[in-house]
Amino acid sequence: MTALKKIGFIGTGIMGAAMAGHLMDAGFELSVYNRTKSKAQSLIDRGARWCSTVGECAQGQDVVITIVGYPKDVEEIYLGAGGIIDSAKNGAYLVDMTTSSPILAEKIFAAAQKKNLHALDAPVTGGDIGAKNATLTILVGGEEKDFHAMQPVFAAMGKNIVYEGAAGAGQKTKACNQIAIAGTLAGVCEAFAYAKASGLDVEKVYSAIATGAAGSFQMTGVARKGLDGDFNPGFMLKHFAKDLAIGTQTAAIYGAQLPILEKVLQQVRKLESSGDGDLGTQALLKYYNVKE
Repeated sequence: MTALKKIGFIGTGIMGAAMAGHLMDAGFELSVYNRTKSKAQSLIDRGARWCSTVGECAQGQDVVITIVGYPKDVEEIYLGAGGIIDSAKNGAYLVDMTTSSPILAEKIFAAAQKKNLHALDAPVTGGDIGAKNATLTILVGGEEKDFHAMQPVFAAMGKNIVYEGAAGAGQKTKACNQIAIAGTLAGVCEAFAYAKASGLDVEKVYSAIATGAAGSFQMTGVARKGLDGDFNPGFMLKHFAKDLAIGTQTAAIYGAQLPILEKVLQQVRKLESSGDGDLGTQALLKYYNVKE
């Protein structure tokens, strides 16, 4: 197998820019595309080649990596006319690291196979901190041989790199992750809502329970920021809403009953409709009136 050298990277937002930077650090030759060029400027300044379209970014690359906003964006850039599948060279590896629909991942995999392209769905967990520190967990679906071929690329961006199974399995696992986060974060917010309503000092309660059996990253790494009045996003609430919606929609298809997920999605959507969508997920504290 020819060594993978040239990577087209599409989507240089909060997560993508840091991930792409690590690929450059590892010696890969990078081409980049983003709808807003300024978000890719730091990479361009370091020597990445700017591309004016998705198709241009895919042409001639050994690997094409995408991490964009929503499933509709993923579908457009992969399956649209002049998109990635139309433009990628024979035998290229196509890796979608967006949190997207497992059903769409299966559709992309099938379309890629018809053109001798190797498609993987590889969503990540770890947030902006994991992206910056190259410690992401990468959840991969697709052909196992393609997973192994991509190891040098994945290793530049993450630490816990797990092959989950056939096409769509990475996205299904990411849905599991977000479902677990939804319940945990809501439980943390409810604990502090109870503390406040019952007249307790929320900070004293935090100090008492954060390092015990109730402790979690959602408490110490997410809610803590909100309690400090910091609602800057490590992960935007509107993207959390998208992820939870994927979970509820596909759960219905698979026959799973997820009442907690459905309730948290309602809460997040209410905050989003109130103009809080660009805040971090710690803004769920606002729903419970723990923080204004």
